[in-house]
Amino acid sequence: MNGHRTLMATASCAALIMRPAWSWAQTPTEPDKYDWERHMSHMMWDGGWYGMIFGPLFMILALAAVIAVVVLLVRWIGGPWIGVQPPYQPPPGRTPLDILKERFARGEIDKEEFEERRRVLDQ
Repeated sequence: MNGHRTLMATASCAALIMRPAWSWAQTPTEPDKYDWERHMSHMMWDGGWYGMIFGPLFMILALAAVIAVVVLLVRWIGGPWIGVQPPYQPPPGRTPLDILKERFARGEIDKEEFEERRRVLDQ
């Protein structure tokens, strides 16, 4: 009998402790919190037409900004762009024989090679 009384006292105390939590869980804090029609109408048309126009517009602008940043970053990291250069042409007034003499003077070619190439140029 004593064990039964202890069990009943424990259950009564637990019920008293849990009662505010049960009451709080059953009471809605906002009466229309889960009103489907109110939320769906707001999401669809209450915002007006500007949401449907400016949303894709800003998305395109954001994408263009990201692409521009990537292109500028790649160009900045890659350094200056040289582009297509025309083939090398000696400055006016210099003849092939002048260039051959300069190469011989710098020691790039020896006397035999100089003489051989000079004969080819004279032909």
